[in-house]
Amino acid sequence: MNLSRFQTKTGPRWVADDGGLPEGLTLGFLLELPFDEMLDVLRALPRESVELGKPLSPVEDDQEVWAAGVTYLRSRVEREAESAVADVYAKVYEAERPEIFFKSVGWRTVGHGECIRIRRDSKWNVPEPELTVVINRHRQIVGYTAGNDVSSRSIEGDNPLYLPQAKTYDGSCAVGPGIILCSDVDMANLPIHVSISAFGFEVFAGDANTGQMKRSLLDLASYLCRETTFPRGVFLMTGTGIVPGPEFTLAPMHRVSITVGEVTLENEVAAPFP
Repeated sequence: MNLSRFQTKTGPRWVADDGGLPEGLTLGFLLELPFDEMLDVLRALPRESVELGKPLSPVEDDQEVWAAGVTYLRSRVEREAESAVADVYAKVYEAERPEIFFKSVGWRTVGHGECIRIRRDSKWNVPEPELTVVINRHRQIVGYTAGNDVSSRSIEGDNPLYLPQAKTYDGSCAVGPGIILCSDVDMANLPIHVSISAFGFEVFAGDANTGQMKRSLLDLASYLCRETTFPRGVFLMTGTGIVPGPEFTLAPMHRVSITVGEVTLENEVAAPFP
């Protein structure tokens, strides 16, 4: 089942596959339920024809997006190359405890077709295409979507303590467009593809697969939820295996297309704030 959220004349509305779900239904309510019970509720709810507007991020305003880092060997290698303290990335890649950090609140997260941004105080900026899992209040992984963990590699490379500035700012987090409801087992071998174009010409492309991850999704979810509760669920970006080299940086008008499994997320890069 595919859950998507759209703007309508009466406000945001959730759609299951091709049918509109009842007005007022929220993802947060669904994620308060155990996975099996949530699926039963969704199957029982009536569907109706709805005039849909633009797609919205599946992350509701009162939800959060978190992220895991250095979960692919490619990410470790590139982070070591860019950083003056490269050993911290090697250590976290091999450590039992993963790197997990806060990425965005729901109201700051952009959806499919909206603009992402790069920082004006950063010279090297990249998209990070990531499998983004949806976790309910019971710490169960219930589905996935596509995510773009837009990052400033120059700022993080100067000092890992600058990571919040490199990762969390307006337009740095894109998620969507829909959620594929499934278990973590179904996400074990998903292809990930990114294509970046400018004026109709592709300027960068890359591929990865979730089977290349060093850590399991259950392990990442377990650490995220170990001492933190999410009563209305949470989204977790699971790291990237595609990292453009130093010859590439995002620029205004670049269009970034990220496909994770069955989901494709597209965003254009807006000009930095003046």
